[in-house]
Amino acid sequence: MSEPSIRVLIADDQRVVRDGLTMLVGLIDGVEVVGTASDGMEAVAAAEREHPDVVLMDLRMPGMEGAEATHHIRESLPETQVLVLTTYADDQSLFPALQAGARGYLTKDASAEEIEQAIRALAAGRTHLDPAIQQRLVAAVLAAQTSVAHPPLSPPDDLSPREVEVLKLIAAGFSNNEIATTLFLSNATVKTHVNRIFSKTGARDRAQAVRYAYQHGMV
Repeated sequence: MSEPSIRVLIADDQRVVRDGLTMLVGLIDGVEVVGTASDGMEAVAAAEREHPDVVLMDLRMPGMEGAEATHHIRESLPETQVLVLTTYADDQSLFPALQAGARGYLTKDASAEEIEQAIRALAAGRTHLDPAIQQRLVAAVLAAQTSVAHPPLSPPDDLSPREVEVLKLIAAGFSNNEIATTLFLSNATVKTHVNRIFSKTGARDRAQAVRYAYQHGMV
């Protein structure tokens, strides 16, 4: 018996982009396009009607923009994941989208293979960020750690400083291997930290850990 298709909704105000993405995504094995929307309000309504697994969300749209639509969708449909697919990669676009609940972020020069990988990752409960976006998030994390003007608050739930570092990198979309390389730790040590983070925060998986990090202002 074959597994159910990944249900995808596409939101973009440019018809040629919507049509192109509908064709591209529709060709992916095991993926079904269940609807399209031309602005944020349509995206929210379509998501509530179709209950997609993943929404491909543009950011700059008339009326309700993508970040606001993402917030509404994630609030009413927590099982639906949002993959931002936009022309913009500046901080003013990136951080509001992630704070709104987006778990993937690609720019529109992404390849068909990258889009497919991102859709499958989000449908499986993982994050997927463009490598340049990951670097920007790491830079922001490091800048926050070294800032003397705004000292960090005490970590919640008895998280150690190292566990906070690991959690921030999880929220940035890093795998255990990438975290080990970044923090100069062994894979076994990273796995121990991740398990302790799950235990202390009550997270069942990485997606819930990411949500916890955003809720507590760690990213």
